[in-house]
Amino acid sequence: MGMSRKITLNIKGESRKQYTTLILELNIMAKKWNKFGVNIKLPGQEKIIKWGQKTGKDAQTEAPN
Repeated sequence: MGMSRKITLNIKGESRKQYTTLILELNIMAKKWNKFGVNIKLPGQEKIIKWGQKTGKDAQTEAPN
């Protein structure tokens, strides 16, 4: 059985836009890396992810909190 590793991010002093961008990039990584056994969880970030996946006229101009 392989070794399990855990990474924790503590974010302090970021702007709302920086945080939103980080969540959306981590979500992309979560989707792409899942096939290699990497499980990235982003609990409580569903609103940001849903907003980030919109396209065209459905997208708001401001990111959610």
